[in-house]
Amino acid sequence: MATNPSSYSESPFPGSIGVEDLSIAVISTNEDHRIEALHGLHGCAGAYVSEFSSYVPGEGDLPMALDEECDVIIIDLDGDAEAALDLVENIGANGGATVMVYSESSDPELLVRCMRAGAREFLTIPFSHDLVADALVRAAARRPTTRPAKKPAGKMFAFIGSKGGAGATMLGCNFAVALAKESGERTLLIDLDLPLGDAALNLGITAEFSAIDALQQVDRLDGKFLEQLLVKHSSGLWVLAAPGRFVQYQSDNEGINRLLHVARHEFDNVVVDLGSRLELMGTTAYREATTVYLVTQASIPELRNSNRLITQFFSAQVPKLEIVINRYESRVLGVSEEHITKALTRPAQWKIPNDYAAVKNMQISAKPLVLTDSAISRQVRLMVSSVTGKSEAPAKKKKAFSLFG
Repeated sequence: MATNPSSYSESPFPGSIGVEDLSIAVISTNEDHRIEALHGLHGCAGAYVSEFSSYVPGEGDLPMALDEECDVIIIDLDGDAEAALDLVENIGANGGATVMVYSESSDPELLVRCMRAGAREFLTIPFSHDLVADALVRAAARRPTTRPAKKPAGKMFAFIGSKGGAGATMLGCNFAVALAKESGERTLLIDLDLPLGDAALNLGITAEFSAIDALQQVDRLDGKFLEQLLVKHSSGLWVLAAPGRFVQYQSDNEGINRLLHVARHEFDNVVVDLGSRLELMGTTAYREATTVYLVTQASIPELRNSNRLITQFFSAQVPKLEIVINRYESRVLGVSEEHITKALTRPAQWKIPNDYAAVKNMQISAKPLVLTDSAISRQVRLMVSSVTGKSEAPAKKKKAFSLFG
């Protein structure tokens, strides 16, 4: 399946105009060969590179319209040469993308067959950065000038709880609603706290389909199929819910990566509720998130879990981590601010006050907190303002009574 779509930043392609925005697919049934190709592409600044492990469009993880989605398609010949050549010929017939092939062998007969099938470049393993750079420059120059510009991938914001019940879903839902309203952009909330996520319950919506429906049919997952699975909240937020009933399903990272890839190319903003599913930290929800919000509380179990998560997954600066302390009460913490900061290895960016009545009312009415005024909603809106760059309008003060008007 499609794995590890990524954007490279250090470029060995100086002066290569147009290379920086190429969309590149690497196709190989051999994981070592895919890694070799990705290593050869390392440094193509700004290029979006995705990898696939099958040769047959629509039957494996390979999308049917690959030639429409990508500028360059690099195909490994060594897994199944005949299937690879059939794929080269099919893509070449449509003429949308530049096809390159690669192999450990430099057999002249194989080279001729590839060129007849429509391949533009023949590369050998191990890859030469200079040869790859030259091939990509030629591919960039070959792109049709009338081809519509690709929409950049949307921003992604992931919410994960240090422990079940920390409040990641409540905050993620309210953040998503506020983001949809404040930004005015197409915003999607995906509930990946499977199979028992309750984002839909928090928002008071009933969904006919769920994220599991998307993941079970990932082979046909594209923008049009995804749209059929969504439900729209009254705030304008689109939602891909968890199932309304218990469904036995074992998700895999490759399917989730594909789902997030499609979602980010259909929406300006994607908010992902991960619940407390730590196994999803291996997906692009973590690796490619604009911001990961770690939701915790100021109690010893949550702080201990937070410390372990931060140490394991956030020792580097990427992805961007922001810590949210939920149900924060400064006077009754039982744990000093100094110890909280020490446990978290850094100060928390956000402190959401404890407002039991407001949360209870949200659960009963299924009306998001950010659509009303409360201490919690004001903090969530500040979180959103830090993302959009728009200042939250100050609350209007009540006019004082005066005998003189």
